[in-house]
Amino acid sequence: MELLRSLAAALAVGVLIGIERGWRQREAADGSRVSGLRTFGLLGLAGGLASHMPESLAAVIGLAVTASLVLGYRSEQARTASLSITNTLVGIITFALGYMAGQGLVSETLAVAAVTTLILTLRQQSHAMLKGMSHKEVESIATFAIVALVILPLLPDASYGPFEAWNPRQIWMVVVVVLGLSFAGYVASRRLGADKGVMITALFGALVSSTAVTVAYARRLRANDGPQGPLIAGIALASLVMFARVQILSFTLIPYASTSLALAMVPAFVVGGLTTLLALRSKVDGDGASEVKLGNPLDFGPALLLAGAVALIAVPARWALARFGDQGIVVVLGLTGMWDVDAAVLTLAGLPEDMLKPDTAGLVLAVPVLANTMWKAVLTLVLAGPSKQGWKASGPLFASVLASAAGIAALMVFR
Repeated sequence: MELLRSLAAALAVGVLIGIERGWRQREAADGSRVSGLRTFGLLGLAGGLASHMPESLAAVIGLAVTASLVLGYRSEQARTASLSITNTLVGIITFALGYMAGQGLVSETLAVAAVTTLILTLRQQSHAMLKGMSHKEVESIATFAIVALVILPLLPDASYGPFEAWNPRQIWMVVVVVLGLSFAGYVASRRLGADKGVMITALFGALVSSTAVTVAYARRLRANDGPQGPLIAGIALASLVMFARVQILSFTLIPYASTSLALAMVPAFVVGGLTTLLALRSKVDGDGASEVKLGNPLDFGPALLLAGAVALIAVPARWALARFGDQGIVVVLGLTGMWDVDAAVLTLAGLPEDMLKPDTAGLVLAVPVLANTMWKAVLTLVLAGPSKQGWKASGPLFASVLASAAGIAALMVFR
């Protein structure tokens, strides 16, 4: 049964890919199609059979399959003058996937086959994307690949420095996130239009890191690299997403603290929402209809600045934890939350439930949220510059902090 299961998976791989290949050549005349559903189905099955034979015989079968595919490519090239080698490569991949399925890697093989089929179906979209790409975008993709796929894995995933506060891989991950969001915003602005691209990137980027979104947008404001209103609104929107994310995490992990946290954060959410709408209205009423000139999609300056700040903050946070322990939980959560609010939520979730009263726990959890918002406001003012646009961008964040601080003070007085 195991043999039949692996061979069935090998055949399924070939049929899946063969459906796309056959559909691609559906309008070709009979006898002119080099390979289709049946051919690719048999290629996958051949790979599955080869995996159960001696290695020497399996190698002979592999060479025979490759030779057949190459001859088919030469025949097609002579008939149609086409230089595309996709069909030949896909045939070799299908045989290799059939071999993998025969080795028992059924789930992995089917997953790779599904991705391969998806890539093949995106032919027109991929060609259109490549035609629309600029040299700057191609260069940025190569640079980001080095930053994320070469440097990051090489860095040690261990703790160093005072209080073992510095993890090189985690600190460099800050650079990767900021650069990734900056590049995503650049691409979205080019493809969707400056306004929509900015807001969509802020919305989904904040699910990863609202601080990274803030840094990227503040840098663009200073460089006049985008529409001013949506960039300001995007910074405020990123914090709104952070407020909502923390509330959901609290409800899931610390349900006893979620009610008091919601009461403490409602003022910040309301003020942040109103200022986001005002920023968008200011763009509509202004003269933002002129064409926007997009700058460098990968600017290492803000990314390295934020990574350095995270490294500096990590030391006093670890010191507070070592010095005060659970008694200094407010200080620890506040320092931790300046960069990673989720870490602060997880820290509080790991404490015994009877350590804090429910109404106190939510107020304590509000501290890192407000500390993070204040930290982003300061970063915005520094990176965007103490100009009118810098104050416009940081103002909603300062206002949110003040509103919730006032709300927390009222709750503490009247509870």
